This record gives sequence, structure tokens and C-alpha cells, in this order.
Amino acid sequence: MHRAYVGLGSNIEPEQNLPAAVAELAALGTVAAVSCVYESAAVGEIGQPNYLNAAILLLTEFTAEQLCRTELPAIESRLGRIRDPENRNAARTIDLDLVLFNDAVLTIGQRRIPDPDIMQRPFLAVPLAELDGAFAHPETGEPLTIIAERVRKNGAEIKQRPEVVLRPLRNRKR
Repeated sequence: MHRAYVGLGSNIEPEQNLPAAVAELAALGTVAAVSCVYESAAVGEIGQPNYLNAAILLLTEFTAEQLCRTELPAIESRLGRIRDPENRNAARTIDLDLVLFNDAVLTIGQRRIPDPDIMQRPFLAVPLAELDGAFAHPETGEPLTIIAERVRKNGAEIKQRPEVVLRPLRNRKR
């Protein structure tokens, strides 16, 4: 089984779309861990609602390429994601990104794994550290907890949203 770390984000009905995404992801394997949900300001486009973000650890037989090219986009589509080629920072029902995969360093299309945003964005680094704080970043060797502490100190503000609860779900094969 592969260890796939997936970042989740939504700023269109996120209280419904994040749990729906976790349920959909469970069909791809076992959702072994789910982070808390965090709120942060939208990046890149002023005036849109704040995002809710989380991360999951998915144990799966799918390859990184299958997840990036087929499975995650299919879930986004089922949850109403519309991609605007003119505005990659547009509001969205769901955004699913494979951000870490085992201890691999990969490029799949435009996606870089590990995702460079781990080193810059608290809304990604903090939830990942919750999932597996001792996990060593494949490129820097630093534990995720150390990265999250540094990024949280130097990055944009995030706040925990304890009323939005995501639960790990076991295999719900399609």
C-alpha cells in the first residue's frame, strides 16, 4: 500500500464539500488519518470567501500518477469543481492535491511532489504535521512538525475550525 497525503480545500460550501470529499477518497483505499480543519484567507484573488483546508493520509494501491491524472480530478468533478483556465485561484467547491506520496520526489504534469507549498503555506504544512509529524520531507529531511512550526510562524494566519469535523472512513470501494 502507498501512503498518499492529500490536501483538501474549499471555499464554496466547505462544510458540506470537505466531508463529501473525504467520503469519496475512502473509495480509493483507507483514509488512515484526517487532520483538523483550518480557515485561511484565499490566495491570489481578493474578495472571495475564506478557505477551509485539511489533509488526509490515504493508504491506497493507486499510483501517484493515477491519483493525479484520474482519481482526484474525477472526485473534484463529481463535487462540482469547475476549472477556470483564466483564473487558477478562482473559488472552488473542492480542491484535492496529492502533496506527498511515500517518500518520492516526482513531477506529474504540472504537479510537483512533494508540493513546494508545504514549505510556504500554513494551511498545508500544519494539517500535514498533524497527520504524521515525524514524517521526513523527502527533499529536506526535516520532520513535518518542524516545517509546520516555521511556516506557521512566518506565514499567513490560519485558525482552527473545531466545529467542522472530518472523520476517517475505511474502504468504501466503488
